[in-house]
Amino acid sequence: MADTIRLATENKPSIHALEATNFFLADVQTGLGPFLAAYLAGSGWEPGRVGIALTIGGVITVALQAPAGAIVDQVRSKKLILIFASAVLALGAVLLSVTAAPWAVYTSQLLIGGAGPFLGPTLAAVTMGIVGVTFFDRQFGKNQSFNSAGNVACALLIAGLSHLFGNRAIFITAAILTIPTVLAIRAIRSKDIDYDLARGGAKQVHGKEVSARASVMKTLFRDPVLLIFLGCAFLFHFANAAMLPQLGEMLSHGVRASAAPFMSACIIVTQVVIMCFAPAIGRFANLHGRKPLLMIGFGVLPIRALLYTLTDNRESLIAIQLLDGVANAIFGVVSILVVADRTRATGRFNLVQGSLATAVGLGAALSTTFGGKLIQHFSYRISFLSLGAIAALAFLLLWSAIPETLSRRRDDDTDTPFQETPQELPA
Repeated sequence: MADTIRLATENKPSIHALEATNFFLADVQTGLGPFLAAYLAGSGWEPGRVGIALTIGGVITVALQAPAGAIVDQVRSKKLILIFASAVLALGAVLLSVTAAPWAVYTSQLLIGGAGPFLGPTLAAVTMGIVGVTFFDRQFGKNQSFNSAGNVACALLIAGLSHLFGNRAIFITAAILTIPTVLAIRAIRSKDIDYDLARGGAKQVHGKEVSARASVMKTLFRDPVLLIFLGCAFLFHFANAAMLPQLGEMLSHGVRASAAPFMSACIIVTQVVIMCFAPAIGRFANLHGRKPLLMIGFGVLPIRALLYTLTDNRESLIAIQLLDGVANAIFGVVSILVVADRTRATGRFNLVQGSLATAVGLGAALSTTFGGKLIQHFSYRISFLSLGAIAALAFLLLWSAIPETLSRRRDDDTDTPFQETPQELPA
């Protein structure tokens, strides 16, 4: 026990640096994402051209998710990936701050869309490499909390700076925030990151030798539980992604000036819920399993869609947004835990993370198109109810086809740097 406490204490500086990386990297990504459309519209871009610019980045991101995960599995220096991707994001931000000319905007979207897919898998890989399988649940939940705190802090910072100095300050701020991000990454000690663990590999499981890396076919296409879970993730985001944009669009008619503050309030509510509950979600999933939490996360989504059709009171709608925070907090943490469970000892953890991100991205992209068509031909009410029906389908598929993925035997395995019970992880 003394050795395990010593190991945990020795890794603490790297763990704190990892948490700081999640915080500052969220700042950079927040500065580059939600505010771009408003910046381009204010620079004289027509809505159609704004959509094309945003689509370029989105398509690149979705296309690179799985390949990026495979690269993260192979590259030994995870810190180098994070530093390089952060630098590419900063370059995209600098281009946007200099000019809103088409060449600069399209180039920046290629850079940002190309760097983004590497960040999530690499952060999860570094987490796994530092804390091991036994404590990945809890630490990944804490990472998500720091990420959401960064989103809230950056949204508030940018709101103030853009009010004082104009929209160009958004991207200057994002570029400057790359500096503390890189400093935090460099503070993670490379010797604390176990390469095999970081890609979901292991030398022994249950006392038996295992291969360092399983084939892609065996890991992904021959695991029906994993494939069905990717389908559940697709349906979840197909139902979820369009809800908040539709709500903002519906409420902006005739009161456009108050739409932006309303949307900001909704986004902040969601992020605050994630920030507060993500660590507890990681701990609960470690002790009691993944499926109970997933059932709650998937179950609140159709309820949220229904509630949106029952009131147009802004305070009530913001309160309903608490459910969005619950759903996204659970999915953001537990979905990666399920991937970790199903890819254990395969060496393909990050590849499957990328496949999950692809399913999420495709679902989100189709969601806005689907919801927009329903609004165009029917009404907002019909669109919300239809999205709620898809959410209910995702819930039923999860309930009927996905078993509990947490292995109760994992404390006997030899692929984790600490051999404590979950309750003995130092705070």
